[in-house]
Amino acid sequence: MVVSSGAKSRRVTIHDVARSAGVSRQTVSRALNDQDGIDGSTKQRVLDAALELGYRPSRFARGLVRQDTTTIGLVIPDLCNPYFTEVAAAALEAARARGWHVVVYDTADSAEEELGTLQVIGSQVDAVLGYFSRPEQEIDLFTRGIPVVLVGREHRTARFSSIRIDGEDGVRAAVAHLVARGHRRIGMLDHDGRAEPSVRRGWFGAAAAAHGIDADAVVGASQSADGGGEALETLLALHPDVTAVFTYNDIIAIGALREARRLGRRVPEDLAVIGFDGLQLGTLVAPALSTVALDTRKVGALAIDQVARLLTGSDPLTGDDLAVRAELRLRESA
Repeated sequence: MVVSSGAKSRRVTIHDVARSAGVSRQTVSRALNDQDGIDGSTKQRVLDAALELGYRPSRFARGLVRQDTTTIGLVIPDLCNPYFTEVAAAALEAARARGWHVVVYDTADSAEEELGTLQVIGSQVDAVLGYFSRPEQEIDLFTRGIPVVLVGREHRTARFSSIRIDGEDGVRAAVAHLVARGHRRIGMLDHDGRAEPSVRRGWFGAAAAAHGIDADAVVGASQSADGGGEALETLLALHPDVTAVFTYNDIIAIGALREARRLGRRVPEDLAVIGFDGLQLGTLVAPALSTVALDTRKVGALAIDQVARLLTGSDPLTGDDLAVRAELRLRESA
């Protein structure tokens, strides 16, 4: 069920069978589904090619003939986080426009819950998209035979596709803005509970280094407003000279805004705060949150578009076409 190309392998598609048999994709579909309009010798040639290549029609391909409903599994770490809710809403809208059903799995930002989801999801859906922390080989073990699109994480093997979040330029602009406003000691509240620093921390460190600023004032925060408040309190206790903070996401930033007020720090006069995500919620707090903003609707819609391409055997999007770029959106907090 795999076609090799150099050092890479990928899943055999209906297009591979069509090329091997010297027929159209529609003819392959007719042959595999025992439809009229195809002569016996051509049908046998298609079946032989499919057998030789190890092609197995997906649930989706069979559904095209039976008019079954296509079902997509959407894996979300935390539906209480408005960022994931916005992405999920966009994905649901794009899937609904195609007549698809979407089953949403909330893993509660837990590796154990994610494993439990993987153990059941492959037999329930035609394709999977969403956020995963587990290794690719483990994801593959439970989702073999169906397309998988990873969101916010680079894929390492040809088995998967991914929607890439490119926030490097936005973070660079955020740090440059803070430096231009006179800040020389900038801290970060990063995602905690990970074995290694986040990609966003790497962007922050590189941007700070470009201005000759130390990027060592970093504290991990749980993914909640309370987590952001607690992390800011810790950060300022360890580094009282910090005058600006960049946070892993907007929810953490909103918690930091609340904690700064509790500590008697005026924002942005005493402490500037910039988040990451671009949530609408950031416009409703006081002061309004400056943020490195993503188009969450594009993230969800692009993921569904890629799933559709993989399901139908169309050429998938690649490279920069799968990137969603973030940009600095200044408001009152910085």
